[in-house]
Amino acid sequence: MRRLLLLLVVLAAPASLRAADPQPDGKRWWSYVQYLADDKLEGRNTGSAGYRQAAAYVADHWKRAGLEPAGNSGFFQTVEFRSRRIREERSSLALIRNGVREPLALGDEAALSLRNEPPASLAAPVVFVGYGLTVPEHHYDDLAGLDLKGKIVLYLSGGPASLPGELKAHYQSAGERWQFLARAGVVGTIAVQNPSHMDLPWERSTLARLQAAMTLSESALTEIPAGKLTLLINPARAERFFTGSGHTFQEILQLSDAGQPLPRFPLAVSLAAQVALETAAVDSPNVAAVWRGSDPKLRDEYVVLSAHLDHLGAGEPIQGDRIYNGAMDDASGIATLLEISTLLSESKIRTRRSILFVAVTAEEKGLLGSKYFAAHPTVQPASMVANFNFDMFLPLHPLKILTVLGLDESDLGDRIREVARPLGLQLQRDPEPDRNIFIRSDQYNFIRRGVPALYFKFGYEKGSPQEALQKAWLKERYHAPSDDVNQPVDLQAAADFVQVMLSV
Repeated sequence: MRRLLLLLVVLAAPASLRAADPQPDGKRWWSYVQYLADDKLEGRNTGSAGYRQAAAYVADHWKRAGLEPAGNSGFFQTVEFRSRRIREERSSLALIRNGVREPLALGDEAALSLRNEPPASLAAPVVFVGYGLTVPEHHYDDLAGLDLKGKIVLYLSGGPASLPGELKAHYQSAGERWQFLARAGVVGTIAVQNPSHMDLPWERSTLARLQAAMTLSESALTEIPAGKLTLLINPARAERFFTGSGHTFQEILQLSDAGQPLPRFPLAVSLAAQVALETAAVDSPNVAAVWRGSDPKLRDEYVVLSAHLDHLGAGEPIQGDRIYNGAMDDASGIATLLEISTLLSESKIRTRRSILFVAVTAEEKGLLGSKYFAAHPTVQPASMVANFNFDMFLPLHPLKILTVLGLDESDLGDRIREVARPLGLQLQRDPEPDRNIFIRSDQYNFIRRGVPALYFKFGYEKGSPQEALQKAWLKERYHAPSDDVNQPVDLQAAADFVQVMLSV
């Protein structure tokens, strides 16, 4: 199997670089973040002038470092999108109960998701389907025995504790979920999150509904069928959906928190939707470069290092600031790619395999840039033997614990263990599988194409000050304008992270 083929990437000792090699420079790493997260780039929204400026900056850096261009037009790989934005003044949602229309307040109670082409209008009964999951490997099926043809299903995000975290996350992805929903004849979905697992409060997350959503222009890469309604509802307003059903939303949350099975039942309402959109065509490039390997037999195999270059752009203001700079999300990951390429260039380290650096677009639109690259790589698909992904790893405190998503999914986990052991670096699996981080960043698209992958975060012990720091960051800065260059970052910890990644 290809996942067993990866050998050590670097000819130097796997635990550390040679003593003569230059060490990562946290201040230089931060200088890259400062450029990419400057207000002048206006949040690097996919396809924007600020994003293109960021892409040119990355390409120029790799050119000066002596990397080979690996796009389909120099360092760039053009990706085409269909953009859509809600016209809320001409759109509406309502519950129909006993023939009476109960309007839902867009923004406060519900938000339309536009990561697919929704119907202009739809009215259908609603059925609660637990977690709405089908996991064949574990003979688990929330849809079994239900008549769902022509129905809208409401589900609680997450899944039963009995399912392995990565597998549970995989079947919550839109592509996997809709395979089974479409087969059952479902015409729409309503997702509600458990408040205890939300990264963002509803009041912040709902602001994103006013931004443009995108799908890839290539229809074969669109995972939610066109004409299906997808909707998110505010957990604090969800109880009214359950009125008259014999169940309450609070009951559902209590069962889920206790690890008990969730009931499935028809709700006493139908949902009616009217959707008005404005659409546009958008293009935005991935940026790709190669550090050529030295081994005659292995130089045509690639270890892919990825991070996403886009962020949210300018949006609804928070405390008077409307630019969502994305310093940690994910200028920090791009800065890691730039620092690694700089170190390779300065040290003249020769790797056995080639290293393919990819700065992807449209991660914030649903991992679309990496989806396109994984489907249309600029190298032979079978030549990509591994992917390491850097996204919002949060160097807020010293690096003592490294969270590795995918740690036990391939023998790449053995490679990171070899590096971590002599450094005294503790490794941990995903400590919060209910956040579904495994499917929320770009390595997931490489995994789906059969490329073994790892995704890294700064770890922490439960109840520790480090956990408190990261929780506070999510609450205060994640997808907010305050994720800018005016925040405390441990530059030595960032350099240590780069050192570990280069050692791998």
